[in-house]
Amino acid sequence: MPQFDVIGIGLNATDTLILLPKFPAYAGKAPFESEMFSPGGQVASAMVTCARLGLRVKYIGTVGDDERGRIQLESLRDTGIDLSDVEVRSNCPNQTAYILIDQSTGERTVLWQRDDCLRLTAESITETKISCGRLLHLDAHDTDAMAQAAAIARRLGIPVTLDVDTIYHGFDRVLPNVDYLVASSEFPSQWTGERDPLKALETIQEEYGMRVAGMTLGAHGALVRSGGRFYYSPAFVVDCLDTTGAGDVFHGAFCYAVLQEMPLAEALDFSNAMAALNCTKIGARGGIATLEEARSLMSRAPRRALKDLESRFGLSAGS
Repeated sequence: MPQFDVIGIGLNATDTLILLPKFPAYAGKAPFESEMFSPGGQVASAMVTCARLGLRVKYIGTVGDDERGRIQLESLRDTGIDLSDVEVRSNCPNQTAYILIDQSTGERTVLWQRDDCLRLTAESITETKISCGRLLHLDAHDTDAMAQAAAIARRLGIPVTLDVDTIYHGFDRVLPNVDYLVASSEFPSQWTGERDPLKALETIQEEYGMRVAGMTLGAHGALVRSGGRFYYSPAFVVDCLDTTGAGDVFHGAFCYAVLQEMPLAEALDFSNAMAALNCTKIGARGGIATLEEARSLMSRAPRRALKDLESRFGLSAGS
């Protein structure tokens, strides 16, 4: 039996959250209410979500040896995630972001920086680091490393989930070995040149033969294609304080759902619920919920559908 349920390879970041009563107009000024350090990052936050849902988790990535790096490592250790293959880079600052949170809406603006000294290379990814897991979750940033990891996983019969937000050079070497793609809402059209999101997802899935090709839609939920049909899951309506990390939590929850062999429609609803609950707290990992809390939200909360998809799928608002 594999030692870990899920292995995540990719980004982490230590954010500085700046809370604003309302975002100022361009070139304007505004007082902020508070600032705080908050660990985050695409794959790291997804892995924390998996760990809090009870999965055995390993994280592979790089961190700097500065204060932000120490904060990140401590936050991951506290969740029980295995960090034995994390590389601490000497004289290198950890990835950071300044996140401006508009408290009137919960929406955020992100200013980020990642030094090249944090780049994860293909040489760091070996078969022994991958073979100990049941599922591999990747982002797309360090393309060579991700292509190597995905190829190893495919050879070993380990399913691969992927979170990608934009096009990276050489990314065509990653997609052929992905089983579950859930991208940003912009990526499918950027990659294919097809404006219609349904046609774009169909094109990607047919070209690369993945089981699921989909995208998150922010405040409107998620859309995926599998088995020749589309599944649309509207978002749950909550009192939103901060949207930071919602997509990362969605991906962690989706990894959990795949391993639990949830039906796809239920997996999307569950992942949407986990993402929505995270938005009710401040920080990328501030509101990661329990399985019971997500189930409770799924049973009672109203939902917000995207109108054009609503009409295509015969949905009614709040269904």
